[in-house]
Amino acid sequence: MTTNDNAPSDDAGGVERPTNARRLERLTESHPSRIGVGRAGPRPRTQTLLEFRADHGEARDAVTTHVDDNLVNRLDLVAVRSRATSKEEFLADPDRGRDVSDETVERLREGCAEKPEVQIVVSDGLSSTAVEANVPELLPALLDGLDARGLDVGTPVFVEYGRVDVMDAVGEALDAECCVNLIGERPGLATNESLSAYFVYGPERGKSTAKKSVISNIHRSGLPPVEAGAEIAAVLEEIHEAERSGVDRGER
Repeated sequence: MTTNDNAPSDDAGGVERPTNARRLERLTESHPSRIGVGRAGPRPRTQTLLEFRADHGEARDAVTTHVDDNLVNRLDLVAVRSRATSKEEFLADPDRGRDVSDETVERLREGCAEKPEVQIVVSDGLSSTAVEANVPELLPALLDGLDARGLDVGTPVFVEYGRVDVMDAVGEALDAECCVNLIGERPGLATNESLSAYFVYGPERGKSTAKKSVISNIHRSGLPPVEAGAEIAAVLEEIHEAERSGVDRGER
């Protein structure tokens, strides 16, 4: 007995009697978007709405919660804070998350190695969940990769309430050759665990975004953290040898 893949079906996601059930199934399984969920009259179905609200709640939690202090200690990160004094201030005034105070600069110089070839910064950014989900596996792979390449690595730093450009302030304070910032991305409804790695050569306050490079979508359903660690090490070696990052990497 043969079957017709295109035969209408009463059970294909949330769509009643689709004209091509097999194609709809392949599409919904390969795509993170909320497609093929069907409707109840003009409204979403109850299960769809409940899943949406649950994912939205997880995304909000990723933004508003804090990275566990125990994790920061376990990873042996020097913990500092940006100029933002609270999560609310961090969200309301992004510029405060891009810089550190003079007191923090002194603390960094007292507790961290100066003039490293590579300075690693970890920032909560807009997803503490992304840091907790990825950095424990990513950081050892990154450190191993940098060691294998003979690069001098400074003391890894964790910045609470940190934005991407806080790596400029940290790198400038420690006179680093180049910096990488492992930072939580703005969460979406598909995942709240996505991390990015931003790179800059010659970090200094006010450095243009165009002078920075990035690897994004680091998470278990994207670029896995261990693989990301190896790739970040390779990019840092390239930036170190080329003495440039961002759009300048294409110059010869």
